[in-house]
Amino acid sequence: MKLSPLTIIILLALVLGIKSQAASILIPMDESQTNHLKAYGVTYWVLQNNLEAQWLLNYRGGSFLTDYHKEIETECIVRGISYEVIADVQAQVILTEIASDEVNMDAVKLEKAPKIAVYSPKDKLPWDDAVTLVLTYAEIPYDIIYDAEIVHGDLVKYDWLHLHHEDFTGQYGKFYAAYQNMAWYRNQVYNAEKEAAELGFVKVSELKLFVAHTIKEYVSKGGFLFAMCSATDSYDISLSAAGIDICESMFDGDPADPDFNKKLDFTKTFAFRNFKLSQNPYEYEFSDIDVTTSRKVVENDDFFTLFEFSAKWDPIPTMLCQNHSSIIKGFMGQTTAFNKAVIKPEVLVMGEYKAVGEARYIHGELGNGTWSFYGGHDPEDYRHFVGDEPTSLDLHPNSPGYRLILNNILFPAAKKKKLKT
Repeated sequence: MKLSPLTIIILLALVLGIKSQAASILIPMDESQTNHLKAYGVTYWVLQNNLEAQWLLNYRGGSFLTDYHKEIETECIVRGISYEVIADVQAQVILTEIASDEVNMDAVKLEKAPKIAVYSPKDKLPWDDAVTLVLTYAEIPYDIIYDAEIVHGDLVKYDWLHLHHEDFTGQYGKFYAAYQNMAWYRNQVYNAEKEAAELGFVKVSELKLFVAHTIKEYVSKGGFLFAMCSATDSYDISLSAAGIDICESMFDGDPADPDFNKKLDFTKTFAFRNFKLSQNPYEYEFSDIDVTTSRKVVENDDFFTLFEFSAKWDPIPTMLCQNHSSIIKGFMGQTTAFNKAVIKPEVLVMGEYKAVGEARYIHGELGNGTWSFYGGHDPEDYRHFVGDEPTSLDLHPNSPGYRLILNNILFPAAKKKKLKT
């Protein structure tokens, strides 16, 4: 049907009238969102440009609300993100609904874009890291730092730190049995020993312990720590084994203390206690913290469930669990999931596979800072092997598993006064 010139003018006037009244942009995070992962990137971009944003906890999957600016709308369009331009009265209706004591929702103001560091070796390793993949895909900037930067005190420059799939025990990921003759493994060992010596340490394990202690101090003073896969349990193992040789001769040139399991100090750890370390240097496992080798779960039955927290009374875990799905499909790694029997009682379990006694997503506080540990390697690659191609997130723009990573990215941006109420 052909419209008359007068009808076209009237329609244009109506559209312009709506735009002139528009006060906010709502970025929905429920099933209507075309690209959940890039939506976090746009929200980060808003904060980078000193504009205001609110995180609407439990409202349509944890949506974002910003003042209307043409530039924000353009970014949403360019990045392929679903958004709604709403009038001021509509925004107030939403905020009033959220403020009601009758609903489990809340609005948290996001204040600034956190400065992000990823602790990762400079040399290319034959596997990929989910956090760097999703940061790059979401267009959220980050810096790569490693042992030298931490020893030199650069960690204080950052609000948020991610631990790449690191081995803080000095055993090179316990890849010795399978990969000792591979060029990449030998190169990794050579580079680690060289850097340790240049930084004044006799052993790689001693350097890693210094780094672990420095990170612990960073968190205690208000930093935000996020780790996945082997960086979770190996970090706590390193702290518990301070001053104890747990590395056999193929890792550090001399034998391990045969009684190391009796000497571990669990008061020094973040998350775990009463665990036992593997005494077999050829076993691809650090300890009984991880359940990878003992679990009896097939891929089709592998999932975990997120807990629901009170948005108004427990805003921190509520933020960390924002999602459009409360059930997350499982994925494996060197450290797949955490044995609930060795988790400290004060640690908050945010996601679990209750039937088999596994925790997949845990959180805690230390001093003025917080940490989150997430089991598994890649939320969209069930069993990622060394040398596999990296996951293409263009194929998974709505990944609930990857959303949990990005919740942690924005968490430091939240108004701290709000979090303390």
